[in-house]
Amino acid sequence: MARRKKIYEGKAKILYEGPEPGTIVQYFKDDATAFNAEKKAVIEGKGVLNNRLSEYFMTGLNQIGVPTHFIKSLNMREQLCKSCEIVPLEIIVRNYAAGTMSKRLGIDEGTQLPRPIVEYCLKDDSLGDPLVSEEHIAAFGWASQQDMEDILSLALRVNDFLTGIMYAVGIRLVDFKIEVGRVYDGDFQRLVVADEISPDSCRLWDIETGQKLDKDVFRRDLGNLTDAYTEVAQRLGVMPKTSTPITKPTLIN
Repeated sequence: MARRKKIYEGKAKILYEGPEPGTIVQYFKDDATAFNAEKKAVIEGKGVLNNRLSEYFMTGLNQIGVPTHFIKSLNMREQLCKSCEIVPLEIIVRNYAAGTMSKRLGIDEGTQLPRPIVEYCLKDDSLGDPLVSEEHIAAFGWASQQDMEDILSLALRVNDFLTGIMYAVGIRLVDFKIEVGRVYDGDFQRLVVADEISPDSCRLWDIETGQKLDKDVFRRDLGNLTDAYTEVAQRLGVMPKTSTPITKPTLIN
């Protein structure tokens, strides 16, 4: 398929105009970033793995009736997706304390939470994606009350789905982040899971050993990121067990 006009380039993906109105092409880059892009590297093969894994998760969600923007895979790095208006929030679902929650609240990493906790951050890299409350969201008009009810429902359904499929392959879903978009059909609007679902946006720990299989490997210099993502893909059957990952990272100054 001929590549069209670039619409947007982020830290991990590039969006292009799609072949038909109402569609976009989402291209997965090999770039890895952490700490609001203070730490950067190019890790060969990362984009391919995230594309395949996100396709797997989005397809599964569509099949159980959780709407997403994903239409189909185009190749090893690109997906065809519905064009949508992104709600300016990152929706974080936490099953265990980790990362910023542990720092903010002084809870040991790995502590199981009494129930899934849903948090919201404003999508703004220049501000460091600050944590916001539903009061902020309502006051500034980022989403309506009905939107927030729908977003909460979507987030918890995604959590149930991901928790189950990860547990089945010996992986604990510690937490994850999703984005939600508005898709319009005339005057009718519906909310869909957008962006991506991959080890870039989840914390995944081996149930038996506690080994991290997510972007914390890169954040905390715990090993090779492509090896970790390949392990997740192989356990889920997204890649054959015989796959040999490309593991050479290139740091960016």
